[in-house]
Amino acid sequence: MRKWYPAVLIVVTAILSAVAYPRLPATVPSHWNIHGQVNSWQSRERAAFFVPILLLVVWAAMRGLPKIDPRRANYAKFQPTYDFVIAAVLTMVALVHLAVLAYALGLPILIHRIAPVLLGLMLIAIGNQLPRARSNWWFGIRTPWTLSNDRVWERTHRVGGYLMTVAGVVIALGVFIPGRIEPPLVIACVAASTLGSIIYSYFAWKQETSR
Repeated sequence: MRKWYPAVLIVVTAILSAVAYPRLPATVPSHWNIHGQVNSWQSRERAAFFVPILLLVVWAAMRGLPKIDPRRANYAKFQPTYDFVIAAVLTMVALVHLAVLAYALGLPILIHRIAPVLLGLMLIAIGNQLPRARSNWWFGIRTPWTLSNDRVWERTHRVGGYLMTVAGVVIALGVFIPGRIEPPLVIACVAASTLGSIIYSYFAWKQETSR
């Protein structure tokens, strides 16, 4: 079921977008500043149909890339995790898209609040699954050190999973902090978890190769 969930999600998103399309104004907001004010617009055609097409392309790419991975045999060892990550990413993008359409239709949607929460929840979900990933060239924390040593890969993804989960919690809870801090908070958390994982992979490699 999890394998085909993205297909169902894409179809439902496309249908809801098609239903909303005739009711959308000629221009639809596409970006909000740190004060929650719209500062960029897009045509209603793009607003309605770009994301469903993007979801389809991303899903096809994420399903197809493992087939050309030199380490494709490893995917069988964490296929449920890989399928879960695909579903999590597509769900987050689809929900943000539907929230934008709802806002354009006049519903009181706080996009600048909803988007960080959804991103945070996605990072929490993926962070909890990340330690189960096995060495490959397309998914995970791919550094010269993790790709050269399976033990370093495992250690880095365990620590990286913790860092991503913490980043997700901070981002999701950040919307409740007074003031408009979501954009810098998101950037800081994502950068910290990414750089932390990369740096740790190097030191883990130094430890493993010195033994």
